[in-house]
Amino acid sequence: MEKMGEEESKSEIYHERQKLQFCLLHALNNLFQEDAFTRAYLDTIAEKLILDDPTKDKWTPISVVFKPHHNVLTGNYDVNVLIAALEAKGKRVVWHDRRNGASKIDLDASDSSLMGIVVNVSVRRFSGLWKGRHWVTLRKINGVWYNLDSDLGGPQPFKGKEEVREFLDGIILSGGKFCLL
Repeated sequence: MEKMGEEESKSEIYHERQKLQFCLLHALNNLFQEDAFTRAYLDTIAEKLILDDPTKDKWTPISVVFKPHHNVLTGNYDVNVLIAALEAKGKRVVWHDRRNGASKIDLDASDSSLMGIVVNVSVRRFSGLWKGRHWVTLRKINGVWYNLDSDLGGPQPFKGKEEVREFLDGIILSGGKFCLL
């Protein structure tokens, strides 16, 4: 957990750092601001999704490691695991309609209306040799929006709502997607 400075007005902000490809696990825990999910729990969700998969008879031997909803060794969970995990916590996932841009999002909504924003972006690692997706959480804490990306050294506050909207519009322009919770 990272502490955001010595000022009494700033509270502690929960922030998990990236390990392997467990960015969805970190994004969910950063969203809930606690250790709300574990690797074992997300693996269980992914395995249940596999059991319910009508195409599992078409799998190849490599599917033992690179399963449809996650990688057994490194994580790399897909959107189906995200939705199932959030619904298990009673949260409703609403995908943002990219045609509307970020200006249509009510960033002043109460926590009960907008708990946070989970972003999925394309990333390149290892000098561009590996291309994948990365989950990132944005959350308003004590009236300030933060980027809680597990690749960052700590929570990064946005200067204001316009900066959040610019960030989200950049996500849309780069082909990323995000959902509101």
